[in-house]
Amino acid sequence: MELQELQTHLTEWLNEAIAAFQKVPGSAVLIRYVRSSYQNDPVRSAIELVLVIFFIRYLMAPAYSTSKQNFIKLTDDEIDELVDEWTPEPLVPNMTVLEEMESEKLPIIVGATGPKSKLANGRTVTNLASYNFYNLNANEQIKEKAIQTLRTYGVGPCGPPQFYGTQDVHMRAEADIANYIGTEGCIVYAQAFSTISSVIPAFCKRGDIIVADRAVNYSIRRGLEISRSNIRWYAHNDLDDLERVMAKVVAEQARTKKLTRRFLVTEALFETTGEMNDLPRLIELKEKYKFRIMLDETWSFGVLGRTGRGLTEAQNVDPTQVDMIVGSLAGPLCAGGGFCAGPKDVVEHQRLTAASYTFSAALPAMLAIIASESLHVIQENPEATLGVCRENIRLMRAQLDPKSDWVICTSAPENPILLLVLKPQVVEARRLTAEDQERLLQEVADECLANNILVTRLKGAPITTHMGLKDNVYTATPALKVCVTSGLSKKETEKAGIAIRHAITKVMTKKGNNKLGVPTA
Repeated sequence: MELQELQTHLTEWLNEAIAAFQKVPGSAVLIRYVRSSYQNDPVRSAIELVLVIFFIRYLMAPAYSTSKQNFIKLTDDEIDELVDEWTPEPLVPNMTVLEEMESEKLPIIVGATGPKSKLANGRTVTNLASYNFYNLNANEQIKEKAIQTLRTYGVGPCGPPQFYGTQDVHMRAEADIANYIGTEGCIVYAQAFSTISSVIPAFCKRGDIIVADRAVNYSIRRGLEISRSNIRWYAHNDLDDLERVMAKVVAEQARTKKLTRRFLVTEALFETTGEMNDLPRLIELKEKYKFRIMLDETWSFGVLGRTGRGLTEAQNVDPTQVDMIVGSLAGPLCAGGGFCAGPKDVVEHQRLTAASYTFSAALPAMLAIIASESLHVIQENPEATLGVCRENIRLMRAQLDPKSDWVICTSAPENPILLLVLKPQVVEARRLTAEDQERLLQEVADECLANNILVTRLKGAPITTHMGLKDNVYTATPALKVCVTSGLSKKETEKAGIAIRHAITKVMTKKGNNKLGVPTA
């Protein structure tokens, strides 16, 4: 009798629960789904029930263990001792001896930057440490336009592009750059450094393949790291090795039947070596292995080609064959910001996906106008800008590269940035480490400054290529950086080249610097 009463009470309770549940909105749909699911597939209903129970348990479980066994009870004396022993790591690493020496002698320019610049100590020096290759910041036409724009538009847009920061001058600058290069469209960024580091992750995602030169600059490496793509490196400027890597990628994807987007990232003129890339061969490999190419023309835009259009013009390549052309407006154009030129869909995609475009204030209107006007000046009379600068490059190289017993120039002949590295036989004979070379070149820069010639060293973050390859580090060769400008006459350029060569000789033959005697050239 007791069992029958229990069954009766259980049935009544169940009927009451069902009646109460049926009053809940949507309960009929859920009951119908459960009944049909059970009839068609009872196993699935059981699995769903287990998942519901697990989900409820997961929500009710604490975020951490409350077991006292996970904690060690420390006395007050032990806590005080641990606090006294703890030393926080510095926010910035300590400066090296070379960095301290350099910072103490850092020259400070007062007033406008030009071929002849005035320092804070009152001396006037020949400035060969600036990217003012064509002295456009002294152009009266550009200066007048900049002043008019400043009075009309104010100092800055105070807002991000695509919202309330885009102005008509930005659209005009984008159209001017696109027409100048020969692409369908262009997008202008507010900062040159963050342009390529935003363009890469805007298109490359996790799982994509990126093949890159080992010696690419720091901003490219930041973009590669942010993209979280699979990085494959090829030997610096070795296109045979590039083809080997590309063929290997294609073969791996064919074997695994896994097709992802494939990109090739490299520079036109390499920042760390000054060398020029072979664009026709890159296009050939890109088409053969079905890659998209991102070409960083930061150091070649406004420099290479008959009218300064970059590597595409210099090597007679149709710019539409390059998927993305990235460049800077902050160098020879004397403006600021960067750009990415290419097909319209590529440009429009970046307006919402490129981080430094969407989450930065727009380029100041004055800088946009300066970029447009600088392009017009170069196009109107390329001989007065590019032609004069290239003649000064030839004169400077003639005084340094073949005549010096100590250094060689690794830069391409058209590159106005001359990177001078110590000759291999000098490094080997004196057993110079990278730190030794940096110290010697800094002494050369100091000696040049003593003779009123301002030059600098190649500087930058250490180039560690840990993404994709373990324990693989590319070390840029220490170099002296000499930036040629058309603002100097031929005589002044030759005189500066002679002074730099004599400074190199003086430092290298100094008694304290000659470890194993003076090697012959």
